[in-house]
Amino acid sequence: MSPGGLRIGFVSTRFSGSDGVSLETRKWASVLEGMGHACFYFAGECDQPADRSMVVPEAMFTHPEIEAITAAVFRPGRRAPGVSLGIQRLAGMLKDRIAEFVDVFGIDVLVTENALTIPLNIPLGLALTEFIAENDIPVIAHHHDFYWERDRFLVNCVGDYLTMSFPPALPGVHHVVINSQASQQLSLRKGVSVRVIPNVMDFEHPPGPPERTTAEVRALLGLADDAEEHLVLQPTRVVQRKGIEHAIELVKRMELRARLVVSHDQIDEGDGYLRRILEYADLLGVKLEFLADKVRQHGNGGTVALGDLYRAADLVTYPSTLEGFGNALVEAVYYRRPVVVNRYSIYSLDIAPKGFRMIEFDDYITDDVVAEARKVIENPALAEEMTEHNYQLGRRYYSFRMLEAQLHALVRDCLGESPS
Repeated sequence: MSPGGLRIGFVSTRFSGSDGVSLETRKWASVLEGMGHACFYFAGECDQPADRSMVVPEAMFTHPEIEAITAAVFRPGRRAPGVSLGIQRLAGMLKDRIAEFVDVFGIDVLVTENALTIPLNIPLGLALTEFIAENDIPVIAHHHDFYWERDRFLVNCVGDYLTMSFPPALPGVHHVVINSQASQQLSLRKGVSVRVIPNVMDFEHPPGPPERTTAEVRALLGLADDAEEHLVLQPTRVVQRKGIEHAIELVKRMELRARLVVSHDQIDEGDGYLRRILEYADLLGVKLEFLADKVRQHGNGGTVALGDLYRAADLVTYPSTLEGFGNALVEAVYYRRPVVVNRYSIYSLDIAPKGFRMIEFDDYITDDVVAEARKVIENPALAEEMTEHNYQLGRRYYSFRMLEAQLHALVRDCLGESPS
């Protein structure tokens, strides 16, 4: 252990933007640094300080060579020998760079963030697996979503690589997942022990003063200044599993003057679904706006802070059909906004039983859901009662304090120390 605390190295394809992995990594790093440790970053794309980062372009899943490999292997049929050679060549190069990262920054513990979980960059997963197998370094494998949870990865010609590295069952690797269902599946498939640490927000410290008032946010978004035009916020990316068509239908059926605002972009999965929801909104006559270029998720840049957008929302929609946990759901609780949520499996198993008061539906919008959503929008006192109840539950179950306790125990396990 380094003097004054551990030197912890985070490894992933990217640490940048507003995806769930990047967001949760920032939270883990904040808590670990508060515990006296220093954090460093290895990725293909990174917005962390340059003096604590190593950026290797081939680690990013959108690198042309990596994209070509992904396209070649997630399909029926045999794997071409040239593809195998390409994977092995890149894996060897990445392993050397990981070794350099560990040496240059004096890393004591590696934390892999989804890099040993979802096979968007197979060479990176192989490189990490071989490096871990060859070196005596503690590893925390933080898993967000596994390949067997995504249809697009089930048909492939790289079953040997997936078995080997996504994730590996190696001594010294401590596995962490974000929900109980993933814990059960990982233990069943790999025979490893697993710790569940859900996504969190800093509930001990409520949101600070807004940068812009609700009136200023509404003006920037071009909403009517008479408060009769309601803002319904969809705080997600534009991908099919987010179920945005349900939010469009809800806005239409509430028969209120309202606009649906989508906060994030769709860069990772093409524009087919974007065209679909644009056509659907036009068909129903619903005002739909995308704010990826105007919303600041963190740090500098952008026109509106994401927190201020939450504050300005009359209602948050979270109609996802599939989530590893639900970052935006916890954010909505943190910013005390009422939520309409589809009862996706992890919500039903891990979140709903804790007693949160949400407007729930099962796969399709009903008249009761429409009536309840409209009632909450038109009754601020009811919305305040619901959201305060939810905030207190968030502080109990999904706080930084809980995360610190979990990470303290996890670091002790990594170092082979007994609980004090």
